[in-house]
Amino acid sequence: MAAHTQKNEKTGKPGGKEAQPLIIAKNPAEEQRLKLEKLMRNPDKLAPIPDRPKEWNPRAPPEFVRDVMGSSAGAGSGEFHVYRHLRRREYQRQDFLDTMAEKYHKDQEYLDKVKQNQEAAEERTAKRRKKREKLKQKKLTAKKAKEETKNKNEEGDKRSASSEEEEEQDREADDDAEVPSFIMGKK
Repeated sequence: MAAHTQKNEKTGKPGGKEAQPLIIAKNPAEEQRLKLEKLMRNPDKLAPIPDRPKEWNPRAPPEFVRDVMGSSAGAGSGEFHVYRHLRRREYQRQDFLDTMAEKYHKDQEYLDKVKQNQEAAEERTAKRRKKREKLKQKKLTAKKAKEETKNKNEEGDKRSASSEEEEEQDREADDDAEVPSFIMGKK
């Protein structure tokens, strides 16, 4: 223990790193905490982000097989292990191909579903757009009709104002010509 403390107290290198006590994580949470503390000691340093692991691919089948197993009797005891290994590798390759085919099929189904959803959304949007345009046209025609009636009324008011004056003059002339049916103030 004394040797350990002497080693930490030595300052052979100027500006060297401070000695950190060795802490052993007892559970995963503590291990995570230690990693975060290490990252936060120097926030300017970039955090290491590991690359995504490559997808496993089986080894390609050999183009030329040197030791072909025959169907002759009397194969040695070691041949079974070679056969078992080759069989296992072939089964792995077939499983991988099946998995890739299934993944491709699911991806195609997903893309088809996305395409159908987009088409349905476009159809709904077009329908709503058509409805909005129809309402817009309806409002526009109503506005034009209102303006036309307003213009007609203004023209009619001008004409009617002059005709009203003529009618008033005619009435006054008629009123003057009429004999009153009763006289006020006489008995």
